[in-house]
Amino acid sequence: MTNSAFDAALSPLLDASRLTGVSVVAGRVVTTVQQLKQDRTGYVTQLWDVTEHPMQLTFADDSVSAVAPARDGRIFFLSSRDSAAADPDTPAAAGAKLWVLPAMGEPSIVAQRAWGFSGLQVANDKLVVAMQWHSGAATHQEHEELAATRDKAKVSGVVYSQFPTRYWDQDLPQGRTVLGIALLPSPGERPEFIRIDLPAGRLVNWHLDAAATHAVVTMAQHRGNTPDDVETQVLYRIDFVTGQATELLTSTLHQEFSAGTISPDGTRAVINISTPWRDGTNLSVSAGIMDLRSGQLQALWPDLDRWVSPEWLTNSHLIATSDDEGAGAIFTGGLGDAQPTRMTTAVDTWQPHPELETARTYTALATDPQVNTDTAAPVYAISSGVAASPQLVRFELNPTAPAITEPEVVHSPATALASPGRLTTVSTSAEDGTRVRSWLRLPEGDGPFPMVVFVHGGPWGSWNAWTYRWNPDPFVAAGYAVLLPDPAISTGYGQHMIDRGNQQLGGTPFTDLMQLIDAAAARDDIDAANVAVAGGSYGGYLANWVAGHTGTKFRCIITHASLWDTNVMGQTTDNATWDRAMAPQTQYSPHHYAHQIAVPMLVIHGDKDYRVPIGQAHQLWHALHTVTPAVTDADGKSAHRYLYFPDEGHWILGRGNAEAWYKVFCNFLDVHLRDAPEEYPSELG
Repeated sequence: MTNSAFDAALSPLLDASRLTGVSVVAGRVVTTVQQLKQDRTGYVTQLWDVTEHPMQLTFADDSVSAVAPARDGRIFFLSSRDSAAADPDTPAAAGAKLWVLPAMGEPSIVAQRAWGFSGLQVANDKLVVAMQWHSGAATHQEHEELAATRDKAKVSGVVYSQFPTRYWDQDLPQGRTVLGIALLPSPGERPEFIRIDLPAGRLVNWHLDAAATHAVVTMAQHRGNTPDDVETQVLYRIDFVTGQATELLTSTLHQEFSAGTISPDGTRAVINISTPWRDGTNLSVSAGIMDLRSGQLQALWPDLDRWVSPEWLTNSHLIATSDDEGAGAIFTGGLGDAQPTRMTTAVDTWQPHPELETARTYTALATDPQVNTDTAAPVYAISSGVAASPQLVRFELNPTAPAITEPEVVHSPATALASPGRLTTVSTSAEDGTRVRSWLRLPEGDGPFPMVVFVHGGPWGSWNAWTYRWNPDPFVAAGYAVLLPDPAISTGYGQHMIDRGNQQLGGTPFTDLMQLIDAAAARDDIDAANVAVAGGSYGGYLANWVAGHTGTKFRCIITHASLWDTNVMGQTTDNATWDRAMAPQTQYSPHHYAHQIAVPMLVIHGDKDYRVPIGQAHQLWHALHTVTPAVTDADGKSAHRYLYFPDEGHWILGRGNAEAWYKVFCNFLDVHLRDAPEEYPSELG
């Protein structure tokens, strides 16, 4: 299939063990790792302890979800895995069970219930869980009885009262969400959860204080019947002793609030603040600190022109990651600082030089504010680059005297992958004079190479980190140059870069993209006559826009989970607020330009995609056969193709489906850029 070098790079990528999260409690470092199931048909998330050397803690073929290490050495987690022996008292449709892994020994079930648990946190001597509760039940017993009745009757219907009814690739569940709090059980005991009712609405997130006396929760509530208030996020403080819910902040048309973590002493909370995207207003993101005693909200690091989501180091200092000019950065600072201090080395990503390959971005910050001091705070993060697979790193930070700190690589179960080819950067001037840039991955040799352009999604995003889904490695191994552009609306370049494009989805982002493609195609090592454009989500939108605005400039277009008719999209996506932003931009809807498409298109979509619903692919596919002038192959048949996944969502996550995705994608390039024969994996039937 396609190319032996492509296959040789693809298998290690798809088989790799992948770090997904880090937790630090009392000096113990626990990671979640996504790895192949035993039958190699899919992936499962397992627990690993990497405190001293990597040690796998769980082995079942059902994933671990929420993880909460306790200070006594036990690790509590959620998983739908079966118990070692059949339990006659297992409730109907048990869902995710609460498990405990002792410091020594095998994991065992702590609690199970109908509809399971959906969230878990541990603080002090308390377990706190989130769980769905039957709307007609007053007690645990009534919940079990009513849930069993529903299950026995084979009823799947759900009655909703607010928008949305689904999220990403899941239908929102029946019943209502509540919290449950219990003392940490002794070994062999089962916790007795006291139910804590939440305000009306959909639970978005929740955070505990260190003493487990209260939580700050974000609820999405229905407070009107217009696109501007169909779902309003409201923050509450939930007191666990009295059960009282105190409203802290209510989002407005001009500011949306979301709760962040609570300071170690329980007196303050991070508040994530955004200016919602709509007609005339661009998305912006900042952070604030709320005093939970007075309700006063103050801006955090107001002079920092980067989007951050901070975490606490101590009661007076915080740390945060951000995108940063095609790479990433970690910042740290105090509550009163106008601007934080950068603690990671800045790499110039705008011009070629030997240090380009050291550019890194950081995710999954983890530290333990309960043991950190003003002079010593170990911090863990997952580090990666566009040609550097993820690894776990550790920083030794002095919160009161921060400085550039070189991280130590921590040995972890993450598979280290060697990327083929070379890495360079391409920059140019946009039509308005703004400097814009792109990564360029090149095969070994002199070229010229055919080139495929990967347009990132979001639209608020940046090509600055490793990805397993749109990874350039197999394509570079197959002899393709891969351009990774950051046009207008890309993050990490300041608010100005967002403002340049948010009100013209197919305007400045498109012209930036064309300028970057032309700059790359002008290189001697690029075959300018053999270039393709591909993108997913918003990147798929831009691919569709390119298809209708560039004639035969490109040899083919690949569009995944893409927006086609933005008016319909805004009203059918799970994000209701997008309609108010997209509807006024109808002139930038790609479906108006279907009659101008002149090159073959590969359309890819998953049926369980609720962020960009499958109807967008249906409309595009229909237009390619009814509106678009015929684009045919040598036999006079349609050159367009549609790769459909009935069981996938916005991302293609299954091991076999991912392999099919990569192979069909690459073969489509081979057919149209290299005149190769059309071949499909035999597994596609």
